[in-house]
Amino acid sequence: MRTIDMLVPEAGRADGSDLEDLDADVLARYVADPAHPWWRRRPCVLALAGRVPERHVADLIARVHDPDDVAEVRMALLDLLAGRAELLPWLRHEDRQHEDSYGMPEAILKARGMLGDRSAVRGLAALAASPWPRRQAVGEAGLDALVTRYGVEAVLADVGDEQPEDRVFHVRMRHRAGEDVTDALADPDRGVAYLTQSLLSDTDRLRAHLDEAPTTEAKLWTAYALHRLTGDAAETRAIYDMLGRPRVEVAGLDDELRSTIVHEYAGGCERNSDPRWRVEALCTEPPPRPDQDEQLRRATATLTAAGLAPKPPVSCGEHHQQGGGTYHVIECGEGFESGEGGEGGEYELFISTLGRFATAGPGADIDLVARRALESAGFRWIDDSTGAIRVTDLCVYYFGRREPLSVDTLLFYWQD
Repeated sequence: MRTIDMLVPEAGRADGSDLEDLDADVLARYVADPAHPWWRRRPCVLALAGRVPERHVADLIARVHDPDDVAEVRMALLDLLAGRAELLPWLRHEDRQHEDSYGMPEAILKARGMLGDRSAVRGLAALAASPWPRRQAVGEAGLDALVTRYGVEAVLADVGDEQPEDRVFHVRMRHRAGEDVTDALADPDRGVAYLTQSLLSDTDRLRAHLDEAPTTEAKLWTAYALHRLTGDAAETRAIYDMLGRPRVEVAGLDDELRSTIVHEYAGGCERNSDPRWRVEALCTEPPPRPDQDEQLRRATATLTAAGLAPKPPVSCGEHHQQGGGTYHVIECGEGFESGEGGEGGEYELFISTLGRFATAGPGADIDLVARRALESAGFRWIDDSTGAIRVTDLCVYYFGRREPLSVDTLLFYWQD
């Protein structure tokens, strides 16, 4: 007979169907023993779905209670034991507010919802409105359990409608009930409006709503939803023209920078972005992208000719040894005699993949010879003042945050 160790030979490799064939007592005893590797215990928890031996429940609950046990096992056990009312006092205890293991605060809220604890409703609504898909799914599962138990009207009353996350829940429930939610395109919170447009599917209703929508943003969300459904670029441009081609004005952001940034980021920007950026991206022509190989050859040649001893270019991902982004790094300076404006020494130059943009790496005491060499070869130098321009209301994911970024971060973007 195959053992658990054989069926889960290493982390990430589990034969789930064969684990389900194992005796439930064997699986439960294995899970309850924290001496076993967590990556074997968690698949065993999943294999116990619907067949938890009653005599092992207390031992499994003890694993949930143990803050020193691995969060992945504890979370899986909370899902497995979701209907056990004896968990509720522990779940509601004030000490749970101090749980900080990854994923556990969310799992605790979900379990409270599954057990009918209506005091968890506001926390679940906040989770369900999260931009992180995993957190959103957890929040929605807890809210759905409460709706199933108490009815949608009772839960809507518990949630209220003052906060954006409250209105996200209202929109979801209204849409689930078959109601028309186009009025929520005018919600003052862009996250609510973005969700609303993603749920709409009636193109005739959307076209009619263009005349009814009370604000320019609501009309733009309507146009954006229409384009999502039809892909009709001509119709979208006609609406954009009818609205006067509204756009977010950013002081100091010239047309070259704006076009580059719009067509790189606005199409996939975060949901709290101004819809003007999204529709501008749909209705304007993208700039031509450079031939990166040719661009790097040209940069290297001109830096070499200037006596700056450039090393071979590497991608920003290779430079950071992880991730990727929108620029290459050229290290310069080793073994050259500094010209005007510099003291010599090594520094990094960044060459953007998005256009003819170049700049110095962070903290570089840049030699003016490098800047002049690149400018003479057709590159545009992004200096500190230009790089510091913040592109208002265009929210881009960057190391866990979803906020407007500066020009230098957008042109020379790296994410691990």
